[in-house]
Amino acid sequence: MSDTATPLRRWLLQGLSRTGGRTDAPYPEDAPAHQHSWWQVMCLTGVDYFSTLGYQPGIAALAAGALSPVATLLLVALTLFGALPTYRAVAGESPHGLGSLSMLERLMPGWGGKLLVLFLLGFVATAFIVTITLSAADATAHILHNPFVPAALEGWQVPVTLLLIAGLGGVFLAGFSEAISIAVVLVAVYLVLNVVVVATGVQHVLAQPHVVADWQALLATDYSSPLAMIAVSLYVMPKLALGLSGFETGVAVMPLVKGDLAERVRGTRKLLTTAALIMSVFLIASSSVTTLLIPAAEFEEGGAANGRALAYLAHGFLGDWFGTAYDLSTIAILWFAGASALAGLLNIVPRYLPRYGMAPDWTRATRPMVLVFTAVSFLITVLFGADVESQGGAYATGVLALILSAAVAVTLSAWTTGRTRAAGFFGAVSLIFAYAAVANVIERPDGLMIALLFSLAIVVTSLISRATRSTELRVTSITLDEQATAFVTHGGEIRLIANEPHARDQKEYIDKAREAWELHRLRSAETLVFLEVTVPDASEFAGELHVVGEERHGFRILRMESPTVANSIAALLLHLRDETGLIPHVYFHWAAEGNPIGALLRYLVFGGGDIPPLTREVLRQAEPDTARRPVVHVG
Repeated sequence: MSDTATPLRRWLLQGLSRTGGRTDAPYPEDAPAHQHSWWQVMCLTGVDYFSTLGYQPGIAALAAGALSPVATLLLVALTLFGALPTYRAVAGESPHGLGSLSMLERLMPGWGGKLLVLFLLGFVATAFIVTITLSAADATAHILHNPFVPAALEGWQVPVTLLLIAGLGGVFLAGFSEAISIAVVLVAVYLVLNVVVVATGVQHVLAQPHVVADWQALLATDYSSPLAMIAVSLYVMPKLALGLSGFETGVAVMPLVKGDLAERVRGTRKLLTTAALIMSVFLIASSSVTTLLIPAAEFEEGGAANGRALAYLAHGFLGDWFGTAYDLSTIAILWFAGASALAGLLNIVPRYLPRYGMAPDWTRATRPMVLVFTAVSFLITVLFGADVESQGGAYATGVLALILSAAVAVTLSAWTTGRTRAAGFFGAVSLIFAYAAVANVIERPDGLMIALLFSLAIVVTSLISRATRSTELRVTSITLDEQATAFVTHGGEIRLIANEPHARDQKEYIDKAREAWELHRLRSAETLVFLEVTVPDASEFAGELHVVGEERHGFRILRMESPTVANSIAALLLHLRDETGLIPHVYFHWAAEGNPIGALLRYLVFGGGDIPPLTREVLRQAEPDTARRPVVHVG
């Protein structure tokens, strides 16, 4: 930031990081300063995963009716035998916390992999944004339905939800950092209270055996056979996908697990397994007691159990004071689930988009992004009327898309490494999640529309950002080997002849030397050095530059690889100037005539294009002092 920046701008962009004033370095894969035991990190993911107990039983009852326990049992089976093995495999292949998206990026190099990641980031954004809005909406339901809250607030669902989201954004604007100690306390208190509520519900079921008989009679009346029950349960299961949330977060927090990489993987697998087992028990138990003990009408919109089934039982069986304590615990963990989701969103941007050059400069600062995500959360809340059930489709869409991408990534990884049995297993898991995702989209297409809008916004803004940042130096470091150093430190002027390598035979270099004489009146005796750049992957944005020197057919050559030719040449020239104190010169010949728009597209997509003017433009932006700027000659 310049010294003339306004106080507001300084406050917004506080913490904006740069690497040597040149470009963004890749997201660091080193362990964070503070690491914790796996069970403590589990609580950080648990505020998202376990908090779904606040609304999952009610949504399951609305979706499956009396079949809710059966459908939930199938969901638990999918969790333990599908999602859990998938993410245990992801943990082993992505120990730095980049998750399944990074696996797909590795398996699909180049622009294809990056565009796929950008597309999937739309579903990541959907899952995380709706986590914020849905959690805030359910927290509001617990607030407004509490008997101690004035009846005058009835109908204030949207304003109260917006107030909770605004408070969440305000905390991050003030400078919030994730505190695992808070998560441990919240999860411990919340789970203990849920144990009390569920155990009390089980006692009431045992004391009233007729409720089980009535439930069995209802199932026998509505369904002709157990197979029919299973078929219907499979049909409605995608609506229950909210109970699968938390797995992607579980691998995202891997760097927080104490130990080296091997210990981190083992700890994360313990984390995932323990969380899945705890949640499975609670899902089955809560679904069973709420279905058996709560009248179906109370689950409907406006009912006392809508969005708060376990809280309904807590107030009904344990009194309003205990129920209020349960409400407060639920509100706290739901609010912290939103904080966890917002923190996840703020981590996604530096992990992916800046590495691609696909994030505007200000996205590296936290506060502007908090304002953006808060505004989007406001919009989603208003569109859905802060209703928990209506947001379930969008949430399930994001969750299922992430788990499906993870299953596909693990399947492809197993296949490419020759583990055919594992590939077959994960392929079957992928088909199941594909069915769930498609069924969810058909039933509730609004979630897909939101995800596609997020994806479109991310892809468009990312490509625009990549174009606007295309003339940055985009080099994180430069090293020259011994031979290359000898070529440029001979004491005379540094004159580099840009050569696009083809056959690299003697004729190519003789022709290039003749061209240097005809266009620039340079003789081989004038310490000429050929400079060759190859582009292995133009989709990369930044990287290290390793310059190798070699003698070939009597000519001296500097060779290097880079995502873009012009940017790497400019970076090398500036580096040579700084190291030798001399102003280097680079010599080009004009490229063949053609459409300038086509040349620009070739530069953006393939790293080539019209190299001479682009090199000069990169140098002009990097070095405003013309007396210190390396010289570009074109003939």
